[in-house]
Amino acid sequence: MTDDPNIASKIITNDPWFGSYAQRAETMRASEIRALFAVANRPEVVSLAGGMPYLGRMPFDQLSEEIGRMLRDQGEKAWQYGSAQGDPHLREDVLPIMAMEGITNAQPDDVVIVNGSQSGLDLITRIMCNPGDVVLAEAPNYVGALGVFQSFQVDVVNVPMDADGLVPELLEETIKAQLAEGKHIKMLYTVPNFHNPAGVTMSRERRPKVLEIAKKYHILILEDNPYGLLGFDGQTYPALRSMDSENVVYLSSFSKIIAPGMRVAWMVAPPGIRQKLVLANESSILCPSNMSQMTITCYLDNFDWKAQISDYRNMYRERRDAMDGALREYLPSCSWNKPEGGFYIWLRIPDGLDAKAMLPRAITAKVAYVSGTAFYNDGNGKDHMRLSFCYPTPERIVEGVRRLAGVIDRELETINLFNDADAEPTSL
Repeated sequence: MTDDPNIASKIITNDPWFGSYAQRAETMRASEIRALFAVANRPEVVSLAGGMPYLGRMPFDQLSEEIGRMLRDQGEKAWQYGSAQGDPHLREDVLPIMAMEGITNAQPDDVVIVNGSQSGLDLITRIMCNPGDVVLAEAPNYVGALGVFQSFQVDVVNVPMDADGLVPELLEETIKAQLAEGKHIKMLYTVPNFHNPAGVTMSRERRPKVLEIAKKYHILILEDNPYGLLGFDGQTYPALRSMDSENVVYLSSFSKIIAPGMRVAWMVAPPGIRQKLVLANESSILCPSNMSQMTITCYLDNFDWKAQISDYRNMYRERRDAMDGALREYLPSCSWNKPEGGFYIWLRIPDGLDAKAMLPRAITAKVAYVSGTAFYNDGNGKDHMRLSFCYPTPERIVEGVRRLAGVIDRELETINLFNDADAEPTSL
């Protein structure tokens, strides 16, 4: 609810239901990333904004034949209602995927299929959190998770990261401070591998320490892991769930390694939480799409998905290198991480610049990025921007960084011009 009567009057005039919405609806906000899509997707704009996987190397011709065969043989099942827990075949198929990151003790019955990771975030927050509860999360935070937590009126408390991910000592300090204020901490939300947006990875040494701290204070860990198989040198890290099956809910997705349009993800949770997730899934959507699930199993069962992921790793590494090289050439005034996997570079811009205020001028220059403010709920992040290297070709990436450098250079020239003017003595 706005305090400005002019704005409030306008809203009431345009929306006869203003004032009737639930309190949680008042906390909803548009994603800065989604708001960019209409502009950033124009062909003349080099978009370094969206985290869309590049799907041009998927075997669509052969896949269409297999999907057609699946529909001929099992079309009635594919187009019918299914189980709220998900298709048993797909729940079996995700086990070898998780085994690549050390999760070898899960069974198909431990798995719940959900409509994309966003739905999984919604379900676990719904069953675990009351308004005013605290969720601990790395700062910066994944924008989709922030949207979910905000819609459930949860307080997100940031825990600092460094080049090795979440800092265990600062995690415990944050927990103690929140408990001293009488807060109820429900979850630690973490993206441990090739973080979105920061690009860093939680070190192997820190993982058991984080688990130990969370267990000590009886805080559930929500491990969000869509990028874990996309290490550029083929490296994988042990999932937190592989070290602790009682205190970790594991969430992963096919969106980054196969197809985001299918909206298929999965969760692995302790028995009590799993049961609640199934009930919440049923109350929300009745059941995940059988057609989407069977399309995924059709791919997994008939194609060399491991080779496809290896091809993706090589492709994204080439694009990462193109962006890193272009930044070195055109933007030496900035600083950034060089991620070992995933989709993103987290760019720190020169002091005095505001990434959010600068964005319209970048769009005018036909380049798009996401302001760092999208990844905080408190207005921070103006000194950073997230650059995605996953979708554009290396040539487009270099051109996008060149255009971005022109925008930043002009911003710096303007600041310096005003600073010089302020420094000039005035005559009487």
